[in-house]
Amino acid sequence: MMHGGEKSDPAIVARKLVNKGTTVPAEPMERRAGAEENMIEHSMHRTRSRERMSHGLDRVRQAAREGQQKLTALLHHVDVDLLRSAYGWLAREAAAGVDGVTWREYGQDLEQRLAELHGRIHRNAYRALPSRRVYIPKPDGRQRPLGIAALEDKIVQRAVVEVLNAIWEGDFLGFSYGFRPGRGQHDALDALAVGITERRVNWVLDADIAGFFDTVSHDWLIRFVEHRVGDRRVVRLIRKWLKAGVMEDGVVSPGQVGTPQGAVISPLLANIYLHYVFDLWAQQWRQRHAQGDVIMVRYADDIVVGFEHKAEAERFLAEMDERLAAFGLTLHAQKTRLIEFGRHAAKNRASRGLGKPETFNFLGFTHISGRSRRGDFQLQRKSRSDRVRTRLREIKEALRRRMHETIDEQGAWLRRVVQGFYAYHAVPTNSVALWDFRYNVTNLWRRTLRWRSQRGAVTWQRMTVLQGRWLPRPRVTHPWPNQRFAVRHPRWEPGAGIPLAGICAGGTQ
Repeated sequence: MMHGGEKSDPAIVARKLVNKGTTVPAEPMERRAGAEENMIEHSMHRTRSRERMSHGLDRVRQAAREGQQKLTALLHHVDVDLLRSAYGWLAREAAAGVDGVTWREYGQDLEQRLAELHGRIHRNAYRALPSRRVYIPKPDGRQRPLGIAALEDKIVQRAVVEVLNAIWEGDFLGFSYGFRPGRGQHDALDALAVGITERRVNWVLDADIAGFFDTVSHDWLIRFVEHRVGDRRVVRLIRKWLKAGVMEDGVVSPGQVGTPQGAVISPLLANIYLHYVFDLWAQQWRQRHAQGDVIMVRYADDIVVGFEHKAEAERFLAEMDERLAAFGLTLHAQKTRLIEFGRHAAKNRASRGLGKPETFNFLGFTHISGRSRRGDFQLQRKSRSDRVRTRLREIKEALRRRMHETIDEQGAWLRRVVQGFYAYHAVPTNSVALWDFRYNVTNLWRRTLRWRSQRGAVTWQRMTVLQGRWLPRPRVTHPWPNQRFAVRHPRWEPGAGIPLAGICAGGTQ
């Protein structure tokens, strides 16, 4: 942890950054005459429903915290109130599944539909539909298969996720970040950055599980779920979703292995699987075998482990490979790498006549062993070039579809695109990538306008004016990782039982 005066305390610095924000009061809305009483009554009903739902899940959390016993009465928490909330949490514009029902269509007669769905769930008459298979391009040019579930399946899955989260959030370890309430990608990135910079990390294991979502064993997954869930009705629902399979070109392929990518429940099931297969094992390994510093960060199936000693890193990698194999998983041979990385990597490699330290990718950023302007070690993060190229190709194709829109319409859309990129990528040390992205978007826009122009080329002078009007100038908006991390997680996670052996992962395990 950092020591020193108040001015250098990262927690105080981060709080000041947060306190600079301002809150804009909402505009008052004029209600229709005669509607106010009904709106108040409806609001009170919804508030009471949310309170009952919250109290019920609080009881589940309390029971889960009191011991590791199975919880046997869970399905009754999936009531109409929770189903209604689950419906509201779903994406409004998401594509329809095999049933062809959209979010808005389902909402036209919502209360009757939810009451009927609730009845089918509790009569064991609910049937899961196969997911509709679609493909999205990956940065390497391959296609990633996704399954789009039917709307009612999404609703029920979302409700069950709430119940299961109440159980497992108290069990999951601090270095697990993916798809958990209150934890996002930047929390994982912060934990990794602080671990590398504040601990003695000289080697980094960048582990990739080959086809994780496609190779999860259903039998092992159900056994893991049953460690904490004794309600057979909930287990039966999970089996239905796993076995529902996918529909492609009118042909249904039943699920035999894996969890459907794109399903609402899949991220939680993945976390449960890896909690037992990797997290608990890795924590015990660190406590029993590590003599030097070991840090761990896992986001879903993306795993990064940092080590002080190479021999421990090699041993961990070999035993991790064996551990995963015992549960039907394998490490991707080409994508799993152990690299020399950290504050001494450049000097040590230079002394052996080697080049610059290798880099690794995590959550959209390339991580680099760099130097600050003062010459000190600095973990630098740059937007992954392959991901940026993929995003620019998508923008190029979208601009062609929007070619005949007005310049103002195109500009307003591109502003949202650029702001969305900045929202995620505007981290310290990444300014060059932000400016490059803005320039490339401007250039794509210029080409689009040239294609439709009847008066020849569109000059850069004109594009500079349009760029200044519509595309905001980039600026770093995310604080330095240690500043934000110090606020969110003020204490280090206890680690391997020896000084400086833990990871700053925001947990108390």
